[in-house]
Amino acid sequence: MKTKDRIIEASCELFNEHGERAVTTNHIAAHLGISPGNLYYHFRNKEQIIRALFAQYEAYLEEAYGPSDDETAFGVMKRYLDGMFEGMWRFRFLYASLPEILARDPELHKRYLQAHHRVLETATNNLRMLKAQGMMVIDDAYLDEFAEGIKMVVTFWISHLYTQALDKPITEQGVSQGVLQILAMFHGYIAEPARADFERLVAHYRALAHG
Repeated sequence: MKTKDRIIEASCELFNEHGERAVTTNHIAAHLGISPGNLYYHFRNKEQIIRALFAQYEAYLEEAYGPSDDETAFGVMKRYLDGMFEGMWRFRFLYASLPEILARDPELHKRYLQAHHRVLETATNNLRMLKAQGMMVIDDAYLDEFAEGIKMVVTFWISHLYTQALDKPITEQGVSQGVLQILAMFHGYIAEPARADFERLVAHYRALAHG
């Protein structure tokens, strides 16, 4: 693996473990066993590393929320939920410090808004598809707000976990509890013929949430 890629990978690992604010470029260099000068050859500062990680995040969103091979209602919903779970876990440092990171970098804020506009469009389209296939019963007038509510839970769930236990690390179980919150939002809108498939999803994420 090239040094630049090793720096990006190690930075994500350290940010996720210790929090982005607590990690400096010297910490990253020491973790990799390279000199600070070697790191600065590839990245002038930590903000450039964060931008490189954000590019990975953008690519992940495009892949995770893109077209699915399984276009059934159940398949689309499972893929969407799995994508949320994986994204929150893989980039948890970003979700944990999102307002601060974006406030420091106006260009990154612009890219974030563009990326999440596409995510919101995908979420709304998925809801329309779930309704059209008979999995959901919901008034069209509420689809945009429902999609926005999903995005809000995903965006701020990691921050919520930190407020509940400041001295405890974020775990995969904790992240999966956020998906259960989203499933709770869906519960009242699931059509009866789709109830069994829906409950299978709930059982899957309950198992993850409780280890």
